[in-house]
Amino acid sequence: MNLSSQFSNLNKKIIACKKCKRLKNFREKIAKEKRKQYINEKYWGKPITGFGDLSGKIALIGLAPAAHGGNRTGRVFTGDRSAEFLYKCLYKAKMSNQSTSENKNDGLKLYNSYITTALKCVPPGDKPTYLELKTCFDYFKEEIDLLKELKVIIALGKIAFDACVQFYKENYFLRNKDYVFGHGKKYHLPDKKILVGCYHPSPRNVNTGRIDEKKMTYLFKKVLKLT
Repeated sequence: MNLSSQFSNLNKKIIACKKCKRLKNFREKIAKEKRKQYINEKYWGKPITGFGDLSGKIALIGLAPAAHGGNRTGRVFTGDRSAEFLYKCLYKAKMSNQSTSENKNDGLKLYNSYITTALKCVPPGDKPTYLELKTCFDYFKEEIDLLKELKVIIALGKIAFDACVQFYKENYFLRNKDYVFGHGKKYHLPDKKILVGCYHPSPRNVNTGRIDEKKMTYLFKKVLKLT
């Protein structure tokens, strides 16, 4: 079975998943109630799969889909302000073919990179339980294992960084406790990959000046040199 078919089978399993009742109920509730500005749109309301170059050497990892971004559009980091900022930077770093990510049919392509989330469903208050995250790690592990060329993981935000560290502790016997989040900080992982911390491309971080296009694009270009 080729790589594309393997990912297709994995993605079907992810989309059909109903293991976490709290998450299933919450994502469907959002899809019914909707945000006023999207009231006439049909929300996806199901788990979100990864997206991008299956032979990519870089994986960008968020914690979970956004309530009115990925949970609405059906694609990770699509259709919200975080996506708007992120793709401006990815495009400037020549990691995507366009600077916008608005919907599943917008023609977006990623170069040398794959983007996904540690948790496949939007959690209430953006806070998954330990058990929900652990359950979803089964899918996350399959993704990581299928990305045969993967060399660098960029964790988008501290919570995603902590989730990646937790994942490696549970699946690769990571014992080092010195994995502390910092923008641009690099750590070597047990499976020879590199984990890089990156501020989340959220409106809050952008508006407060914690991150800007120049700083994030610079980090992406530095990561490209690691591959």
